[in-house]
Amino acid sequence: MPARHRVLIIGKGDKPGKEQEYLFEAKGYQIISSPTFKKAMDTIFNDPPDLILVMADMQDKVELEMLQAVKGGIYCAHIPFIIALSREAISTGIEWEQYPVDDFISKPIDYTELFARMSLCFERMQRVFDNNPLTRLPGNTSILKTIQAALDAGEEVAIGYVDIDNFKPYNDRYGFSRGDEVIRMVAMLLTNILRETDTRKVFAGHVGGDDFSFMVPSDRATRVCEKIISSFDALVKNLVDKDDLKRNCFVARDRQGNEQHFPLPSLSIAVVSNHNNLFRHYGEVAEAATQIKKHLKSMEGSNYLIDRRKPSE
Repeated sequence: MPARHRVLIIGKGDKPGKEQEYLFEAKGYQIISSPTFKKAMDTIFNDPPDLILVMADMQDKVELEMLQAVKGGIYCAHIPFIIALSREAISTGIEWEQYPVDDFISKPIDYTELFARMSLCFERMQRVFDNNPLTRLPGNTSILKTIQAALDAGEEVAIGYVDIDNFKPYNDRYGFSRGDEVIRMVAMLLTNILRETDTRKVFAGHVGGDDFSFMVPSDRATRVCEKIISSFDALVKNLVDKDDLKRNCFVARDRQGNEQHFPLPSLSIAVVSNHNNLFRHYGEVAEAATQIKKHLKSMEGSNYLIDRRKPSE
């Protein structure tokens, strides 16, 4: 759990203030308190907390409308809300469409359960905000975290970096909508092939733009790369016009604005293997992959290269 998450508590809890504050601080949380939702509004908008815990009963219509306004706005919609409810309120049924909260806990509060729910809220928020909106694949934070965890554990994994060649001119020639189709196609290929290949340590992420990353056990890297490339080369033909397919190229403008013939989109896959625990940090992996990608970019068509260097090299 990240240190010192700031938690705004609205209303009185079922423990004395100092005791409640001690419980939260012991878990690494910084507490801000407000007796009512109305008085908390300045804090919410001027110095937003990381999570809001509503202890108040929320029987007041005005306070309920304030809750709806906060969660319905853009600025604070991402803040997780947990509301504490009486068992009676839970048993009689809650109209959740009126309560745009992320979780609830019953009173009297079991603080072990509350802290578990808070941790889950933070993890859920990180996943949602890290995921790429186009492909729904995990983004950079998750990629770094997953790869570093594998390195720390000394796992023999291969980390692949996938780049779509000639993607910018393809976008210029066919438009962003068709470009998005190519991006989504690569995302689907990665997830499906990894799922079919191994149920052990596999992961796929979207670095951004036309760059992706994946992780597989080292002994599966060759098979995965070959399957990704063969599948992409077969499917990308459906995303170019017949005339371009016949010529095996398309016309678009280069970065200087000059008309130029470009090959059809292809893939470059740079793979770094952690065999023999060669790498200790994610940055070392990324640097090695960058060197491989430079070499791959000089080659025509779809290609992959697996770096299997030994510690002494």
